[in-house]
Amino acid sequence: MPHSNPLPATAPALMSWTAALLLAAGSAAAQTTPPAGGTGAAGPTGQVIVPQVERRDVKLPRFASRDISVGLFAGTYATQNFGTSAVSGLRLGYHITEDVFVEATYASTKVSDEDFRQIFPNGGIFPSPTQRLNYYNVVAGYNGLPGEVFFGRTRAKISQGYLVAGVGSTDFAGQKRQTISAGFGLRVVFTDWLAVQADVRDHVYSLDLLGKRRNTHNLEVSAGLTVFF
Repeated sequence: MPHSNPLPATAPALMSWTAALLLAAGSAAAQTTPPAGGTGAAGPTGQVIVPQVERRDVKLPRFASRDISVGLFAGTYATQNFGTSAVSGLRLGYHITEDVFVEATYASTKVSDEDFRQIFPNGGIFPSPTQRLNYYNVVAGYNGLPGEVFFGRTRAKISQGYLVAGVGSTDFAGQKRQTISAGFGLRVVFTDWLAVQADVRDHVYSLDLLGKRRNTHNLEVSAGLTVFF
């Protein structure tokens, strides 16, 4: 009696198809299942893992603006027709922007007519040998030449070349005259609150001390320290 096969002839083929389907389903599940700790959704850049970063509040540092400056200066003041004398004064400034600033100045010097006293036998131009000259003005300035000043090979400080021009008043020998001031200067910044500056300024005003009223040019050369607040 012949031995009968319990499985039909198509059984091996069905088993092969079933195994292939099971492998495909397992592979798809492995691709769609998110790793531990992830969200399972791709980010905007296509990444599978989107990190959950805890945001924290950051306090921004506050830096002093240091727009106000106060300076002391000293130098020489060449009064036309009366020679050169020492001058000293005070400056108060406000920096509107990085390039534009305004500045008020008050200064004083003593002017002598000694040369005229040697010429005229009856005395000089002034009632006394010296007369006090005081002036004040308000100028606008522009920082037009930023750069650096080197001290040796390895040390450099920020510098600013600037132009100034403005108006004021001069009190000299009993006369108060409107004054136009203009000039240029160089400022070297050593720290965020201290600078050294040098200035050359011309003060133009009229005088009639010598019998005829005329405009005079009075050149001032000075240097000083400036503190920023």
